[in-house]
Amino acid sequence: MVFQDVLGLDHIKNHLQTSADQGRIAHAQLFCGSSGSGTLPMAIAYARYILCGSLSENKSCHQKFDALSHPDLHFVFPVTTTDAVKKHPLSDLFLTDWRSFLEKNPYATIFEWYQHIGAENKQGIINVEEAAQIVKKLSLKSYEGGYKIMIIWMADKMNTATANKLLKLIEEPPAKTIFILITEDKEQIIQTIASRCQILEFPPLGIGAITEGLQTRNNVAQIEAEKIAHRAQGNYNKAIQLLQNNTSENQFEEWFITWVRAAFKAKGNKAVINELIKWSEGIAGNGREIQKQFLNYCIHFFRQALLLNYKSESLVFLEPQTANFNLSKFAPFVHGNNIEPIFSALEDALYHIERNGNAKIILTDLSIKLTRLLHVKG
Repeated sequence: MVFQDVLGLDHIKNHLQTSADQGRIAHAQLFCGSSGSGTLPMAIAYARYILCGSLSENKSCHQKFDALSHPDLHFVFPVTTTDAVKKHPLSDLFLTDWRSFLEKNPYATIFEWYQHIGAENKQGIINVEEAAQIVKKLSLKSYEGGYKIMIIWMADKMNTATANKLLKLIEEPPAKTIFILITEDKEQIIQTIASRCQILEFPPLGIGAITEGLQTRNNVAQIEAEKIAHRAQGNYNKAIQLLQNNTSENQFEEWFITWVRAAFKAKGNKAVINELIKWSEGIAGNGREIQKQFLNYCIHFFRQALLLNYKSESLVFLEPQTANFNLSKFAPFVHGNNIEPIFSALEDALYHIERNGNAKIILTDLSIKLTRLLHVKG
């Protein structure tokens, strides 16, 4: 992964390349960007530029990077127990999987990472044992006499004990040691860590960048690439899924529409509550990561409906495929008087599911709230 391989974001590439050329490299940097915006491939390309220079320089160094095996490049990422690693999971135990994962698609999501290691029904973390390994690795001299670079992907998955153990090291690392932390949610990074980092915000990718990526990397015709890029909402990984017709959104759409239809019928009809309970049981039967993805999808669906209701059609990318469901007919039920409590209810459900609450109870409670909120007058 070199800068040329990263889609769009030319202003960020120029900033990183210039800072490296001038020797003004911050020892701790936090790359913040939504899913599919390219934070991880950019971090790898940046690390490569720092350690190896341009492609015309130091060919042996670039060869090591091609295999993601440069001895001064270190990765940490969320892990959990699997069939292959039954206890004390650490990133080093998953490096072979990690390299194959990045080779397949460096824009992929954390859920796809869990699927890749056979842990899609679990929630990974960056634990305090991992922090001890980081301290140990970075206390050693670099193999090639230059910089040592530690990329921490999904740094918001560090628990408090991990963050506290790394705090001093991030604040005052050994000479020529660089931390690159990556997150999709800056607010979830412990403030004492975030305050010690130079923060770089990544915008969603432009339609042009995604279109070009689909054309050059996937041989997609321009018209089709533009249609997919429009629906992808700045997320190249989502564009790939749409291209492969492998997106989970088809299932999420079915769940969502079944849910809101039952919520509409439930007013004044107690028998429909049983439908909502049954629906909640069905969603609860999936892993927590799928439940969280679905709730985020619901937030997105309501937001798109709100934009359509308030005549911002140019910002509406959602195209439901379900028969007899019309987004323009649903949109008037989502408005300024109920959108905040709807978002609040969904975010509360996300919070409790992430903390291992009983999903059936959480989703049933959410469903009952929705039956009331959808009938609030605009």
